[in-house]
Amino acid sequence: MSIRTNILMRVYLAFGLILLFAAAVVIQLCRVQFVQGKKWKAMATTLSTRYQTVEAARGNIFAVDMSLLATSVPEYELHMDMLAPGISDDDVFNEKVDSLAMKLAQLYGDKSEREYSRMLRDARKDGERYELIRRKVTHKELLQIRKFPIFSMGKYKGGLIVVEQNRRVLPFRTLASRTIGYKNDNVKNAVGLEGAYASYINGESGKRLMQRMAGGTWMPVNNGDDEIEPKDGADIISTIDVNFQDVAEDVLKAQLDSTGADHGCVVLMEVATGEIRAIANFTKNKQGQYEEKLNYAISDAADPGSTFKLATYMTLFDQHKIDTNTMINGDGGKYKIPKGPMISDVEDYNFLMTAKKAFEESSNVAAAKFVYNNYYNNPQEFTDKLYSYHLNERLGLQISGEGTPVVKNPKSRTWNINYTLPEMAYGYEMKITPLQMLTLYNAVANNGKMIAPIFVKEIRRLGNTVEQFQARVINEKVCSDATLGKMRSLLEGVIKEGNAKSLFKNALYTAAGKTGTAQIANGSKGYGGDKKTYQTSFAGYFPAKNPKYSMIVVINHPTKGSYLAAKVAGPVFKKIADRVYASDMGMNQATPMHYVGNTNLPQIKRGNVKALKQVYTKLGVKPLYAANNAASNGVDTSNGIAFEDVSYKSGVVPQVKGMGLSDALYVLGNAGYKVVARGSGMVANQSVTAGSIIPKGSKIIIELQ
Repeated sequence: MSIRTNILMRVYLAFGLILLFAAAVVIQLCRVQFVQGKKWKAMATTLSTRYQTVEAARGNIFAVDMSLLATSVPEYELHMDMLAPGISDDDVFNEKVDSLAMKLAQLYGDKSEREYSRMLRDARKDGERYELIRRKVTHKELLQIRKFPIFSMGKYKGGLIVVEQNRRVLPFRTLASRTIGYKNDNVKNAVGLEGAYASYINGESGKRLMQRMAGGTWMPVNNGDDEIEPKDGADIISTIDVNFQDVAEDVLKAQLDSTGADHGCVVLMEVATGEIRAIANFTKNKQGQYEEKLNYAISDAADPGSTFKLATYMTLFDQHKIDTNTMINGDGGKYKIPKGPMISDVEDYNFLMTAKKAFEESSNVAAAKFVYNNYYNNPQEFTDKLYSYHLNERLGLQISGEGTPVVKNPKSRTWNINYTLPEMAYGYEMKITPLQMLTLYNAVANNGKMIAPIFVKEIRRLGNTVEQFQARVINEKVCSDATLGKMRSLLEGVIKEGNAKSLFKNALYTAAGKTGTAQIANGSKGYGGDKKTYQTSFAGYFPAKNPKYSMIVVINHPTKGSYLAAKVAGPVFKKIADRVYASDMGMNQATPMHYVGNTNLPQIKRGNVKALKQVYTKLGVKPLYAANNAASNGVDTSNGIAFEDVSYKSGVVPQVKGMGLSDALYVLGNAGYKVVARGSGMVANQSVTAGSIIPKGSKIIIELQ
């Protein structure tokens, strides 16, 4: 084979392979385009576009008077498409970009006009389709920005891209912040009302189609068909009263600061409805300042101390073990339970006294003796009655975090008849939260009806009620009416004659309540050790005779001054009650007097005096003669009705207001005038004023009603 032939063979082979490769490429292109086209298009779409969740605006939380406690404020992030249709022409962009830069510099002042201009021009040069202009833009600023050069060209032409976000704000800042709560995606258990009613408040999320741009950024695709608008959340109407909440927080914080206490709480509840009007909780931080960290009122289950004596005495009375005048020896404030603990009182002068006096002076010795002596042989009878008050059960609150109460019974693992029974009598060997304790006091104020407290009264969507809530009845009657009367008398006695009598000395209203001072266990050392800490509390209601509000105050570990409840927790109760009483106009008004029968004096028509005298005589009413105005002429009308005789003079228009039709016609006719009457009843108006001198025969129009 010649060299020429060999070369040609190689050329033909190479050319053939090229043709074969080209044919394979064409075939593969056709396969990709037509056979697998749908598959690859779908894959490309998923890589360059995606749907982004758009959060709905969360619903508002309102106070009971519709003041805003929490709301969502729209906040915007602004981007710009530098290749938008309206500015595709460089001349248009260059003509207006400096004006836009000047406006942005004037509005925000964070950059100079030149810096803004350079930023926009560089983004244009790079062909940015999603250039960040500004974060955290308010709605008011957005309205201004839409009018700026270039952006005023419209949504698509001007290239302005607005990404809306929602920011949660509390208009009253820290007021009731722990009760309002917050949303935190990293916290599993919901916090406060925000968490408990998240399913209502959150609304329904929408979706927005996003396209991937160069550099990995994602830009919204302005296609209405591919977007689902979010549905805003429902509104929550809470039971909180902003004014009462403010008072409770101020008073509690001031007392915590003056006593150097570790933490404390206050709950104010409306007696009849169970609605929580105020709830404040403060903890001392490392800097010595007080802030809301934990909701102690609903979560802190601890020994209640002497406030529990309400349940103790109510049980003793209702089971007819003792009466208010039953005598007990206080043993000077020291008594050793046989094979049990030493019971001590704060005061050492308690000797022979009545049960009423023992309660008013908060004698631990008396309470322990009464319970130990009456229930030693049958302790189950005592604990069963306590369980009938549901003190061993959670209240089932509308917000999470409620502490679990512990009220022992003879079957409990740690039960000891010589220790547990007498110590339960004055509030130890158990765990109850402040709100659970308040619920029992509220039942006494509410004529024995125990109801579970509520924090939310209504849910609304777009102004329409979705759901309403009322307090759940726990126990229709916690005790007999006789026992109820005794307990209310004892609670009033604490303030009138007992250890809290100094609190309400000069008050304009009456109150009822009970102090409680409990020693706090010191870890493994128990109640022993050199350093003792105390929890002080005061629970009660006001006004005493017709209670509208119940309240509990708990202050933990005061370190300055007294540790006694009457001097630590009691003043907080008093100050808040004073402010509430002064603010609630429906409560501080005198009770209206209601009389039986018709007490109004008979209404009379002016006219025939003889007929009037005859009517008065039949009714047994003494007629008193008077001038035109009995009061101004010094006529005493306390023993009868003042009236005047009707006189008239020819040619002078007489006074006929207050007369019936026949009398008016008679008087005006005798005076020489023609009368046109309209309506029926008594004369309300006459066309010519009485005393006017007009010719006889003139027409006078009278209107009757």
